[in-house]
Amino acid sequence: MGEWPLIAGQVFNGFSVASLYVLAALGLALSFGLMRVINMAHGEMLMLGGYLAYLTLQVVPGPLGILAAMPVAFLGAAAVGAVLETTLIKRLSARPLDTLLATWGVSLILQQAARNIFGAIGVDVRAPQWLNHAYTVQSGLLEGLTIPATRLFILAVAFAVMGALSLLLARTRIGLLVRAVNQDRGMAAAAGINVRAVDLSVFCLGTGIAGLAGVVLALLGPVTPNVGQSYVVPAFLVVVLGGLGSLKGTAIASLIVGLFSALVQILVDVSLAQVLLLLFVIGFIQFRPQGVVAVRSRVLDA
Repeated sequence: MGEWPLIAGQVFNGFSVASLYVLAALGLALSFGLMRVINMAHGEMLMLGGYLAYLTLQVVPGPLGILAAMPVAFLGAAAVGAVLETTLIKRLSARPLDTLLATWGVSLILQQAARNIFGAIGVDVRAPQWLNHAYTVQSGLLEGLTIPATRLFILAVAFAVMGALSLLLARTRIGLLVRAVNQDRGMAAAAGINVRAVDLSVFCLGTGIAGLAGVVLALLGPVTPNVGQSYVVPAFLVVVLGGLGSLKGTAIASLIVGLFSALVQILVDVSLAQVLLLLFVIGFIQFRPQGVVAVRSRVLDA
């Protein structure tokens, strides 16, 4: 493979990684932007989505199994998110440090539960035949470039989720309520908006998207009890870099982080690339502490 196919392949990998990061980070951006809650168990929602995909494929094998697994994982992770929000986060939302520690404890409990049920080795979610191939450029400047169909599918899912979420927030009544609460929680409550219901809906939506991310992540490797931990730290970096609570900033930051990681790996190994990524984010925040997109909200100013 020549130089140009290698660079083009890494750029495509950057977009592919960015699509995973944006799916993993959207829930964090939603919950922190609205509720100022840092959910350390968010990575386990990805893990849960992967395991639900595995179970769904046992019941619905064949080419449509992965499509059936996506709504199952979304609803399953959203249901677990509802339990977590109503039993724990609602009671600790005024104490951010306590919420962080409590959700970290929940993440450890969920990891151990997964080990007890599925084992520590992990389970495989096999891509259907219509995704189990790759497209190869046969001639021209990019001859030899190979693009897996699975990665294209993940990109399509990320675009679809971002589009649907944008329409939900911009064009629906629940979106109007979310924007009202995000701008001024006290005034929204005084106007008769059920702020608690909005918080619960947004938290469930965020965990549901994380469960959906777990399905597409399972197509790339085995689902293990620790699989979510590999993506939750980059997801936090994406949220901070994008601007706390900004969905547009989250999407842009995911693209920046994905491309930076992929292109740097042309020159250095994976471990050093992660160190350079962290230094890049720290340096960026020093010059622009509000992130890529500045969010003006009384929730964040309080």
